[in-house]
This record gives sequence, C-alpha cells and structure tokens, in this order.
Amino acid sequence: MRRKYVIIGSVVILVVASNYAMEVISHREFVLPEVTALPAGTASSVYMANGIKIGEVSSESAIIWTRLTRDPATDPNTKWGRVVTGIRGEVRISYWPGEDKSLQRETPWIAVDADKDFTRQLHLTELAPATDYSVLVEGRPIENLKNVSRLDGKFKTAPGKENSARVHFSVITGQEYRRRDDDKNGHRIYQTMRSMDLSFLVHTGDNVYYDNPKPYATTLALARFKWNRMYAFPFQRSFYNNAASYFMKDDHDTLKNDSYPGQTYKNLTWDQGVELFREQVPMGDKTYRTYRWGKHLQIWMMEGRDFRSNNDMPDGPDKTIWGNTQKDWFFETVQNSDATFRILISPTPILGPDQADKADNHANAAFYMEGEEIRSFVGSQKNMFVITGDRHWQYVSKDPVSGVIEFGSGPTTDAHAREYDLREGTSMLRYLNIKGGFLSVVVSEHENHAEISFVHHAVDGSTYNTETFEQ
Repeated sequence: MRRKYVIIGSVVILVVASNYAMEVISHREFVLPEVTALPAGTASSVYMANGIKIGEVSSESAIIWTRLTRDPATDPNTKWGRVVTGIRGEVRISYWPGEDKSLQRETPWIAVDADKDFTRQLHLTELAPATDYSVLVEGRPIENLKNVSRLDGKFKTAPGKENSARVHFSVITGQEYRRRDDDKNGHRIYQTMRSMDLSFLVHTGDNVYYDNPKPYATTLALARFKWNRMYAFPFQRSFYNNAASYFMKDDHDTLKNDSYPGQTYKNLTWDQGVELFREQVPMGDKTYRTYRWGKHLQIWMMEGRDFRSNNDMPDGPDKTIWGNTQKDWFFETVQNSDATFRILISPTPILGPDQADKADNHANAAFYMEGEEIRSFVGSQKNMFVITGDRHWQYVSKDPVSGVIEFGSGPTTDAHAREYDLREGTSMLRYLNIKGGFLSVVVSEHENHAEISFVHHAVDGSTYNTETFEQ
C-alpha cells in the first residue's frame, strides 16, 4: 500500500495507492530541524537508535560503528519519517570470544564526533581467527556519566588462510525507503538473512537513495537524514547488530543517479557525498579492498565512483571507472592470491547484459575498452567469478568470449524489481528473474575437492536458482 501525506497549508491529506510503502512528501521545501550538540547539562540520557554496524572484519580485526541519538528506537511515538536526532556523548565497546567474559577487553570511553553526525568508529585488533565474538556497546551523556545505555551485538572473525572452514555469505543491492516491504520494520530480507547464520554480508551499494523518494537529499543534513531513517528500522538494526558486514557505495548513495566526480546535487557536493559514505559506515583507509576468508575464498570489493571518468567522455584507453591505481592493485593482488575461489564484487556490472541506453558501467559501450581489459583478465584466472549489484533484476550470465560468469544479486524487495527487455543480451543469460531478494554464496570442502555454490533467493529465503562449481 502506498500512502502519500501531502501538506497543503496546515491540512494533511492522505492519498492511498497500491504497490508502494509509505512515502512522506511535501508541496513545500522539506526542512530539517537544526541538529546540534546540546548545551552542557541538558542531556540526561542517550540512545543508539541506529544500532551498530560491524564492518571490515578480518581474521584479527574489526571496526564497530555507532551513533548516539536523543531518542530510543523503541519510543512508541516514533514515526519512521521523522528525524533521528543525534546527540553528544561518549561510547565504549567491550568484547570477548564466545561466552567467556573472563577474556573481556574494552576500549576507552571516547566522545562521538558532532561534526560527523554524532558517530564514532572504534577499531578492534588482536582478535582470534574463526571466532565468534560478543560485543557490548555502551553510550553515556558527558554530563551524566552514570546514566549508561547498552546494546549487545556479535560477529564472526574470518578463518585464517590455511583453515578450510565452511563460509556462507550473502550479497544485496538497491535498498530504497519507499519500496520497503514492511512499513514499520523495514526490509524483510534482513530477518531472512539473520536466520541463516551468515559469515558476513556484502552490501554492494545504493544503501540509500539521495535522489528518490522525496525529500531529495540536496543538502548534507538531508543526506544524513536518509541514512538515519533507513538504519533506524528494526529489521536493519537487528541484523547489523549481529553480523559482520562490508559496505560498498554506488551512485545513489554518493550523489545521484549515474553520478561522477565534479558533479553536485544542488547544495550537496561530490566531496560531501564521498566523505558522508565513510562517515555512515565502518570503513578503513580505502573503499576498495580485499579480504581472505579461509583457504578457499578471497573477495575483492571495488570502488566504482571515486576514480571514474565522466560517463559522456568518448571511450578510449584513458577512459576509466576504476582508475589506474585501483586497477593495478586488483591485477597484482589477484595474481598473488592462492585462494581456491576468488570473487570480484563490483557495485555495477562488469559483464551484464544491461539496457542499451545506459552509459554508466563496464557492460555498456561507454566503458567498453576498460570492460574488455577486466573481462579478459578475470577470464584468464582459474575459479574466479564476478558478483554485481546495481541492477533491478536477478541474473546469471556467461561471456562467450572471455568465459567470465557474473551473478547479479537483484534488489532488496519485489517492489524494487524492474522489467528488463529480454531481447537484449539473451545469448549470455543463464538465469533471469525480475524479482527482489538476495544472493548467497557457500564455500565448502569435501573429501577430495572444494566447491562453491551461488544461490539466488526470494525475499523469504526460498531458492530461485543454484549454480555449483567444483575446484
């Protein structure tokens, strides 16, 4: 059910239509209330309405992200379209392996950063590989140090490179507020994925949409509002509090559709969009990185916005999405890897097929030359695959020239799925489904071989398609 609240003067009119979740819009400019640190002595309590995000998990380290808020997420008066206001205070993280609190360690208390939306990212180091960790995140007002709020979480560290442990992870893309499938709780895939006891999640981008729906995020404050609203949903909070995740960005959570460096979105600048992403998710030094998960798996997560040429630049050897530094790093680290299975995870398609009128990714003619360079390299590697986000349909395709196989995860909800012209690129397609859901990957070792399975799931977790490859 779609509900539009149209504000005309002081009258609020409810307009109802089908197929969409709640959307709050206004005929006048959407204006956020001023969000600043409260004066000393005015805050008696703080909360963590956006939960925590546990990211960049390796065999020995992790980054915990959190944000202090004025109101609790469980406030019965909360309206999901309202601002989740940040507040100053301090946070501390305690963590221990399994249930053994005798091994508990903790970080010092440290203030959240009012200039970064009252967030803080804390790095945990010297962790044990292949270990379940419990986490306790605490927040307190600076002026009332005894009034502490608490939030529990957990995650798994990666197994070491000699460990042949089973790894099970999922990949998602395209998460829009208007097209959520539970008005009050968010996106239902998170409840489904939480029940699967995943090793980790990769979100390939479009975590939020600055340019859809209204209010459009044409200022820094409105862009932060989009993040805070999305990650205050109970389904999102309960998942990210209890799982390792890697976040990637794409056009809609950088600036706007098909965006590239140098552009602006009214009063939101490119540089603000780039920095805001790093503010809102746990992130290390670079947004392109590789992680090893045991003997049989290594993943590469690529940056598709920061280094790209203008989309409308004529194609040629100098036109790029990845940039030379990132591309050289990718080629070198892949060649140096001895993982059984290697996966390139891209925010946009490397292979496609894609719509003929697009000019934003390596599947398009606009970036054909660099796309051919990447496809040729990946195709020359043994047991290497591509996973992509961005597209509004699930698919599997195989390039008849390079042999590259690409898996598209599809969007997070059925309402976000979009029709695709079957006449385009059908010779490459092995599977196509105009549905929402997610992709899961299982890497396992058997008596005399290792295998990897790619499974396309419906929102409720049921299986649409499975492809399995042996070592």
